[in-house]
Amino acid sequence: MATEQELAPVTASLVAESDRLSFLPEVVGPHFMRFEALVYRWLSNLSQDYNGGFWNYYRLSNGGFYMAPDKDAALRLVVDGNAFDGEVSSDAAGIVATLFALGQMAEEIEGSAGVDAVIDHYHQLREFASEHAEAGLIFHAID
Repeated sequence: MATEQELAPVTASLVAESDRLSFLPEVVGPHFMRFEALVYRWLSNLSQDYNGGFWNYYRLSNGGFYMAPDKDAALRLVVDGNAFDGEVSSDAAGIVATLFALGQMAEEIEGSAGVDAVIDHYHQLREFASEHAEAGLIFHAID
């Protein structure tokens, strides 16, 4: 029988302004600056609509996290290699960029002490993405 925790949806909470400076070092570890740059680069490469700006950080109830641009406008994503070309919310675009960055970071730090945590964060974010309103688009983009 499933426990109440297993049945509860994964929720996202916006990281408070006062916690922003410590958030990425806490969840990513010593590679946090490289990771943040990867997220920005991934979205820049995936979307001509993205032109920088403020990003929000979200903590997930399952221990995961993600970053998303603070924009109300949808973004068109084009993913070379899997034929994805679609419009998604900035929240979904952030999830896609964070998933790609986590995957790349795991590859870059393979064999180091922090790789297991990065892989766990990838799976925690995928779990959240599976319940997202744009789950189909997110999974098509990352597939």
